[in-house]
Amino acid sequence: MPQPTAYLNAIGTAVPEHDAHHAFLDWATPRIADPRLAKVFGRMVARSGIEHRWTVLPEAPGGGSPVAPGGFYENGFMPGTGARMALYAEEAPTLSIVAIDRLAEQVDLHGITHLVVASCTGFVAPGIDQIVAARIGLSPSVERLLVGFMGCYAAVAALRSARHIVRSEPGARALVVCVELCTLHLQDTAEIEPLLAMLQFGDGAAAALVTSDPAGFALEAPFATTLPDSAGLIRWDITDQGFAMHLSGEVPGRIAAGLADPAFAAAALGGRQVEEIDGWAVHAGGRSILDAVESAYHLPQGALWASRETLNDNGNMSSATLMFTLAKMLATPPVEHGVALAFGPGLAAEGFGFRSAA
Repeated sequence: MPQPTAYLNAIGTAVPEHDAHHAFLDWATPRIADPRLAKVFGRMVARSGIEHRWTVLPEAPGGGSPVAPGGFYENGFMPGTGARMALYAEEAPTLSIVAIDRLAEQVDLHGITHLVVASCTGFVAPGIDQIVAARIGLSPSVERLLVGFMGCYAAVAALRSARHIVRSEPGARALVVCVELCTLHLQDTAEIEPLLAMLQFGDGAAAALVTSDPAGFALEAPFATTLPDSAGLIRWDITDQGFAMHLSGEVPGRIAAGLADPAFAAAALGGRQVEEIDGWAVHAGGRSILDAVESAYHLPQGALWASRETLNDNGNMSSATLMFTLAKMLATPPVEHGVALAFGPGLAAEGFGFRSAA
C-alpha cells in the first residue's frame, strides 16, 4: 500500500519590531582601524543584498539601538551568556507564538498531534517546545520533537521529520516551528571576518502546518550531503559572551563545487534537468551563497527571487530563513517541480523536492 503524501499546507512568519541593520553598521564600521579593510567592509555592505534585519532586543531609552547608552550592548558592553539565554527564554516563545497566530489566520490548527521545533540560537529547559505547547494550549499528549543546534538547514530537518510523521500516520497534524534570535550573539571584535558574518544575521520565526490534506506544497523526497574537509567552515563556538559565529569566506565556493557534484545534483534535482525546475527555495544565507547556487546550476536571472527578497527584508535568520522563502512561494503561481535547499555547519547541504498541490 503506497504511503500518503505529506503537504506543507501553510506558513505563518514573524519578525520583531526593531530594525537593527543600520545600527549594526554604525557600530561596526568605526571598529575597523585599517582603512583598506574598512573599504572592503563598506563594499561588502553595499553588495550584501540586505536592507533590514530585525531584533528582539529592546530599544535603548529615547528609542536608541541596542548599542546605544542604556541598550543591551551599551557602549560595547557584552553581556554574559546567561543574560543572553534569559532573553532567549522570554522572547523565543513569544515570537514563535506570533508566527503561529499568523499561521492560524490561514488554516485551522485544531487537533494538532505533533509539534516539531527547530532552533540553534539558545537553550532553555523546560524546552521551547514545552513552553510553546503550554502557552498555545496543546494537549499534553501531543508528541514533541526539538531540533537543536543544527543551524541554517534545521528547517529541512524539521519539515522532513514532519513529512515522515504524516507518511507513517496519515491522520497526523504536525505543527512545525523555526525560531532564531541571532542578534543575541553580538561579539566584541574588530576583525573583518566575524563582522561580515554578523552583518548577515537577524531574528525571525516561522510556523507551518504539515498534514495529509492536499493543500499547499506536497513534500517530496529529501536529500542530504556533507561536503568533505569542510567541518570548520561554518561553526558556532559557545563562549562566556554568547555564541560566536565563524563563517569562512570559502563557503560560497565550496557550496558551488558541492552542488556541481553529479551524484548530489541528481538527488537534489530528483533526476530532472535544471530547466525542468520551476521553483527554487534556497536558504538566503547571504548574497554570495545565492550567487554560488545560481552559478553552480546556471540558473536564469530571477530564479531565486523569493530567496533574495527574504534576504533583503530580513537577512539570514538561520533555520527560519528557508520557511520565509517557502511562504513567499506559496502565494505565487503553482510550482510543478520545486527544490528546497539549505546549508549549515558541517558543511552540510540538505533539502527536499516539492510541488504545488493544485
